[in-house]
Amino acid sequence: MKTRKIYLNLLAIIAAVVITSCSSSVTMTSWKNPADKSQISKVVVMPLFDKLEYMKPFEQSVDAYFNTQGMKSVGSLDFLNPNVKYPIADIKRKCDSLGADAILVFVYKGTDKSENYIPQTTYINGGFGGYWGGGYWGGGFYGDGFYGGSTVTTGGYWTTTSVVSLKASVFTKASKDALWTADIQVVDPNYVDQAAATIAQNIYADWKKNNLLK
Repeated sequence: MKTRKIYLNLLAIIAAVVITSCSSSVTMTSWKNPADKSQISKVVVMPLFDKLEYMKPFEQSVDAYFNTQGMKSVGSLDFLNPNVKYPIADIKRKCDSLGADAILVFVYKGTDKSENYIPQTTYINGGFGGYWGGGYWGGGFYGDGFYGGSTVTTGGYWTTTSVVSLKASVFTKASKDALWTADIQVVDPNYVDQAAATIAQNIYADWKKNNLLK
């Protein structure tokens, strides 16, 4: 029974590591306009990306997260045609009609790629490692390698890291200048919606810290 409990605990830890490793790493550096005392009660989310297949899930995820936090939010695709180039004045009027007091604009700044070599490493896999490797997933709980060991070689290959850079800006009626801006970097984004949700979480926390929320 004790062995079973240890096994389940290890399974939970490994699952948590896998989930963490699959998520994108997001860093953000923000700036708040000290001269503008505006606060946000309802925001329009507007990612200005070239491809609709990126723009739509990104916008929907950011919009959804804000709304779950109790802040009113609406995506630009809900009332703007992505195939039409609207004059700024028309966009402002549409946002006013929705009761929005701020527009959150995202601009894609580029992607940097770097290659890293993972050196080859050889080690002896035995004891507990052998127990896990030949354990439950192998069919027998204790497995064939519980007391034994094997030579394992890892590495010896190149990996590519991609860093996507975005610029986020909040504009309000109070000033022609931005109320808030942020430089955002996303490392190896696998899914647009997941990366967007993490970005939204960072932005909301920063707005709350800077007293931008009504």
